[in-house]
Amino acid sequence: MAAADHIREIEAALSERPVQRDDFVVASWRRCIEEHGLDPARPSPAYILPERQLRQHQQKAERLTSIARSGVEELFRQVASQNYVVLLTDPHGVTVDYFGDANFEDDLRKSGLFLGSSWSEAQSGTNGIGACLATGSAVTVHQEDHFDLHHVPLSCSAAPIYDLQGGLAAVLDVSLLRSPQPKATQALALHMVKSAARRIELANLMAEMRANWVLHFSERPEFVDVDPDGALAVDGSGRIIGATRQALRMLSASPGRSVIGQRLGAFFDLEIDDLPTFSRARSTQDRCLFMKTGEVVYAHAIAPKPPSRQSMARNSETLPRAFAALQFGDPVMERVLAQAARLAKSDLPLWITGASGTGKERLARAIHKERDEYAPFVVVQCADFPERELEEILFGDRNGNEGLIAQARDGVLFLDAVNELPVAVQARLARALTDDGIRPAGGKNPIAIKAKLVSASSVPPARSNLRTDLMFRLGGACLDLPDLDDRADFDGLVDRILRLVGVAEPTAVSITDAARSNLRRRQWPGNIRELKNTLRVSVAMSDDGRIDIEQLPNSVLTPLGTNAARKAVDLERSLTECGWNISRVARLRGVDRSTIHRQMKRAGIRRP
Repeated sequence: MAAADHIREIEAALSERPVQRDDFVVASWRRCIEEHGLDPARPSPAYILPERQLRQHQQKAERLTSIARSGVEELFRQVASQNYVVLLTDPHGVTVDYFGDANFEDDLRKSGLFLGSSWSEAQSGTNGIGACLATGSAVTVHQEDHFDLHHVPLSCSAAPIYDLQGGLAAVLDVSLLRSPQPKATQALALHMVKSAARRIELANLMAEMRANWVLHFSERPEFVDVDPDGALAVDGSGRIIGATRQALRMLSASPGRSVIGQRLGAFFDLEIDDLPTFSRARSTQDRCLFMKTGEVVYAHAIAPKPPSRQSMARNSETLPRAFAALQFGDPVMERVLAQAARLAKSDLPLWITGASGTGKERLARAIHKERDEYAPFVVVQCADFPERELEEILFGDRNGNEGLIAQARDGVLFLDAVNELPVAVQARLARALTDDGIRPAGGKNPIAIKAKLVSASSVPPARSNLRTDLMFRLGGACLDLPDLDDRADFDGLVDRILRLVGVAEPTAVSITDAARSNLRRRQWPGNIRELKNTLRVSVAMSDDGRIDIEQLPNSVLTPLGTNAARKAVDLERSLTECGWNISRVARLRGVDRSTIHRQMKRAGIRRP
């Protein structure tokens, strides 16, 4: 088509005379003139951004670009033999990644099929990328569909890439410098770029939502595990926090209905506690899921993954190494460790609270390591000895043997189960604690020992039943460790324990999703200590280092009704005392609101 004919066709479309073009092309031509002030009679060359501006666009799009890279490369391998170029642009239409034949680099640069090219509709007129950005849909702009005469030889097929909340984040495009064939021949190219964009969205969801449950679903069972129609992620309370574009379309039955932030049960006959039953342990045919619309899809639920070493390093980069080793992704635990790190080198006494098995001594050892790992770390088991024997153990005997207080000089004295101290020992310890240190024995000139005092108890100082003067001397700052049931990093702890077991065992240790889900659903009155013992038994029961349901001890597979009932009563009492204010209960317990909702659901507690 001659240039004059192309201009006359655009004029005809603007005059609303019939033309043989797609509606979106005509709408784009109209925007080019009426909104962007472009002139079809004045062709302009492709615009390539200066290097500095390009770097700014690339930096902003860096994370998505890195996630999309493998998908872009795979698409280029599929189309390179047909002389296609693959472009990935940011939401402004600037090409931030590019794959093309280096033999045609000069021609590609002149045509704008190159890194740094700007394909916004306002800059380049009607084109595949610009039209995709304007419509939010996959399109093919072929030859004379282009507004600018400079781009008429090109054929471009583009598909949008959406972020997890449904915003347009990027465009993926395949283009030809010249295409003598009619537009219909580009149907396969359009299908391929749409499929690649959908896979990139899925990869982005999986990368961003590793710490949450992800649900894949498809209308056909054979595709649910490999190429699902849609995918979404849910938080601990069962609310949808991210989804692919196709998932949003499938769930948005009502116009304008929001999907993000809604509960899973609003769209499926499913709650978050049901997700483990949709793992790969069952056949795809058995994983049918009913939608509220009456449709049936097939599902694949993927359990939260423990943080990678890289992400844990990012989350714990402000923590000293001794404390970072105890952090696996739980926000409450991270706050406790940050407090401990700030207080470790001060002379202020610390009080660690937590149920049995939550890691009180491990935290005390981290405090000691941060202060001076070569100094003494002296442990006093306050509940293990009768009164007179404990007094001698602490302060020394008449024969001149040093007590543990003297041995702790310049180090850390760890008083475990301090609330179990006999009354007489409490009185002597209260007298021995001075502003200048600890007096280890009586006499005219007692020696003051400089030692960091760290106490541990299942209850806070105010509920310890210690003498008031001793309580105030020991309870300088309180660090409260959460129960294992309330921690969000269960999987990270499991993997950490298995790595430690693997050091002692010659066989590499792994655990199936089914076994992991079973452990996660169980309550743990013995906390981390009980989990360690359970995993050690499971490893011993395994011949090849692989833990599945069959390797879990029977005690784990048996529900703990008594403990569950006790926790339910405690939780309901807290809710009642706080007037059923979930936020207030969460603050008092040092957990997130989603944790309280999850505990309420598990215990069957409903707001009155």
